[in-house]
Amino acid sequence: MCLISLRNIAVPPTSSPLHLLTTVFGHPAFRGAQAEIVTHVTSGGDALVLMPTGGGKSLCYQLPALLRDGTALVVSPLIALMQDQVAALKQVGVRAAFLNSTLDGREANAVERALRSGELDLLYVAPERLMMPRMLELLEESRIALFAIDEAHCVSQWGHDFRPEYLQLSVLHERFPDIPRIALTATADPQTRDEIVLRLALDKARVFVSSFDRPNIRYTIVDKNEARAQLLRFIQEDHAGDAGIVYCLSRKKVDETAAWLKTQGVRALPYHAGMDTAARAKHQARFQQEDGIVVVATIAFGMGIDKPDVRFVAHLDLPKSIEGYYQETGRAGRDGTPADAWMAYGLGDVVQQQRMIDMSEGGEVFKRVLRTKLDALLGLCESAGCRRVRLLDYFGEPSVACGNCDNCLDPPQTWDATDAARKALSCIYRTGQRFGAVHLIDVLRGKTTDRTTQWGHNKLTVFGIGADLDEAMWRNVFRQLVALGYARPDHEAYGALQLTDASRPVLKGEVSVEMRRVVVVKGGKEKTAKARRGASSSSAAQPNTALLDKLKDWRYVEAQAQSVPAFVIFHDSTLAGIAATNPKTLDALAGISGIGAKKLDRYGKAILELLHST
Repeated sequence: MCLISLRNIAVPPTSSPLHLLTTVFGHPAFRGAQAEIVTHVTSGGDALVLMPTGGGKSLCYQLPALLRDGTALVVSPLIALMQDQVAALKQVGVRAAFLNSTLDGREANAVERALRSGELDLLYVAPERLMMPRMLELLEESRIALFAIDEAHCVSQWGHDFRPEYLQLSVLHERFPDIPRIALTATADPQTRDEIVLRLALDKARVFVSSFDRPNIRYTIVDKNEARAQLLRFIQEDHAGDAGIVYCLSRKKVDETAAWLKTQGVRALPYHAGMDTAARAKHQARFQQEDGIVVVATIAFGMGIDKPDVRFVAHLDLPKSIEGYYQETGRAGRDGTPADAWMAYGLGDVVQQQRMIDMSEGGEVFKRVLRTKLDALLGLCESAGCRRVRLLDYFGEPSVACGNCDNCLDPPQTWDATDAARKALSCIYRTGQRFGAVHLIDVLRGKTTDRTTQWGHNKLTVFGIGADLDEAMWRNVFRQLVALGYARPDHEAYGALQLTDASRPVLKGEVSVEMRRVVVVKGGKEKTAKARRGASSSSAAQPNTALLDKLKDWRYVEAQAQSVPAFVIFHDSTLAGIAATNPKTLDALAGISGIGAKKLDRYGKAILELLHST
């Protein structure tokens, strides 16, 4: 049964948002604009909230739900997200429920009765269900406190996760004009923000834009060179035993990568839409409930995952846009402690993404938008400057060098690649713009092969003019030429490189070209690894490792008994706070972030007994 106990949580009429934040959720203070947002929505105002993953978006509607009369209706796109949030609210004593396909008729009827009788503080529903005439009639028969539209970027047709059913949500304003609405998302560039406002009729809403910065995440983008082996080194050296997500573009690659990681001692599980429902659910549950699981997945996995202690997100394939990259990497480090966003990137990724755009069914305007978004992502990948500055600039946020990305920790060298660029572009032209990078490199380096001989390319003036650069360097030159817009792959010609209009000034010597110099040491290991490890230390108080392990074991047993994810009991950061301070009394335990009155009453004595016995 999904319905939380109908015993009302004690919320005096004079309760302040801060009082509820402390006593119910166990947090000592608001972060950023949370207090202002809560006050605005509680007083009946509409709001659009842009706040990074892990920034506390949920509290922006959960607190007004407790402060306003009636039930808050939360539109959520995924069942897993509803279940986790309802389970977490149950732990702190809030009356909440969800309506979705996992409920049988009896359970759904019980939830509907509770809504009508005012016995719920929050009700989570999917947009498809909300739009059903019966559901809208039910809402008209109930007292609704507010509407919260989570993952609001799903309304944008230009976004990375468009959901057609979100377009219908403007009906909430039409049928319930006096009920406040709050739309929330972690990912929206200015164009997407405008579309959210337009399509949800939020033209009178206050817009709250928090910093998009996630300073606890370290961004690293490496040049793809035996990507699977690079990934394994990254996991073994920086995240052995940690929970993580590895994103791949295809289902086949997901299966193969997960199977290979298992042979290397990594507790890896695959997840993609091609698996049967039971297997997907089992793997997701293990990821949620066990420590140290690495899920290898397509982008079908993630948006509904509320796990706070994901220590890394890795990409073996290039995402489609900076929005997608930011959304996916944002699933790491939701608890605010150090985490990594790591990606291996090569020319093949660029060719693959551009092919997918060219073959998409959208019109030319749609394809042009996708190409612009891909170009912005390529700019991030090829940047020699701070990754974070480039990332935040995309969302319209100025910043300074972070000191916590690969380019800041170990600044890449740049070189005048004008001569190499002209040779490469000339080779593309002289060979008829019909060949990919592998063959072009053979021609440039003067390598006699069956193909160079067959096509007579060993007799061209460009044959051998690039013998001074090795194969790896030429691969990087061609990749950066594509990223810089001087060449483009033709998917109809199996990735053959062709010249663009921008290449003409380069060929004529009117424009100079500067490129990142890629330095790879023996074995393909990136030179930044040492710098990354050396910069990962923290001056914060460190928990007692043995005590933290015992607390995690206790939490695991408790979570299994209740059939909820472990983090719903307590986040890792809360357990770390306990292990670092070793409180001796309930009052001292109550001072640790994440322990509200309900959890203190439920778990306090057991935790103190565990600490005392250690």
